[in-house]
Amino acid sequence: MRNPSPVAALVSSVAFVLPFMLPLSAAAQAFPSKPVRIVVPAAPGGGTDILARLLAPKLQEQFGQQIVIENRAGGATMIGTEFVARSAPDGHTLVIATTPHAINPTLYQKVPFDPVKDFTMISQLGKTTTVLVVHPSLPVKNVKEFIALARSRPGQLTAGTAAGNSAYLAVEMLKTMAKIDALNIPYKGAGQALSDLVAGHVQFQVNTLLAAKPFIESGRLRAIGICSAQRSPALPGIQAIGETLPGFETSGWYALLGPAGIPREVTLRVHDGFAKALRLPEITKGLSQRGVEVVAGTPDELAKIMPLEIRKWGDVVRASGATPG
Repeated sequence: MRNPSPVAALVSSVAFVLPFMLPLSAAAQAFPSKPVRIVVPAAPGGGTDILARLLAPKLQEQFGQQIVIENRAGGATMIGTEFVARSAPDGHTLVIATTPHAINPTLYQKVPFDPVKDFTMISQLGKTTTVLVVHPSLPVKNVKEFIALARSRPGQLTAGTAAGNSAYLAVEMLKTMAKIDALNIPYKGAGQALSDLVAGHVQFQVNTLLAAKPFIESGRLRAIGICSAQRSPALPGIQAIGETLPGFETSGWYALLGPAGIPREVTLRVHDGFAKALRLPEITKGLSQRGVEVVAGTPDELAKIMPLEIRKWGDVVRASGATPG
């Protein structure tokens, strides 16, 4: 039997591969074919919720479909995140993940999903500045005064933070490094914790500047320390906590994930829509003023970053001795 000619072999190869390529191309061309649901795995009012709702109108312009923001709070963000992991991998159901996605595998004995394998990595949306804030009734104006007051009232000051997130760990780190005894109350979401601080039910917390800044500007909260390595241009007059406690540093991020198995073409389409929305001057400037640095990273970049974040936050959990609360 004669071997097929090179032309015949090429035609045969194309005929074999084409049926496998068509579904992906069709999926990419069809997306989005219905409203796009963005799951916020936290209660309304926190930084993640604010970010999602800020982007929604711009995303609607990019995708030509309704953008539905759905809050699914609880389980240190695991309830909403698991919902997305079990959703159809067509790009129409997404989740904005935050640092708990990297913290939970170490903080909790059981997590109902694999934080890497069960998800399609789409984009690191941005990096957050976190800030130590107190209720105005607390007679302190900086970190040094706060530590002195906390030491004079062992066990009396209470913090309210979302269970398992970077702010929760930041308070635990603060307690350890400053050698203070304070109660860190875990909430279902940062928004609820923020409301209770503004109401005076707790005395202090760490939260994103995105969520806390309006209350700082109105005088309902007082900022006394930036949790990043350096002071923030968004609050230039507030010292970094590391100026008083050398080595103290913690910050967070927002990342866009979907269920595992989203076709590559759809992943890139989703990424491009979010990147274009984030890079609009009014969005970039507005987020910067609220302590969020726009990243809009690629899927491949996030795939490299996520395992590193899981290891980094695992080390923080073990060093702080933090428990879920």
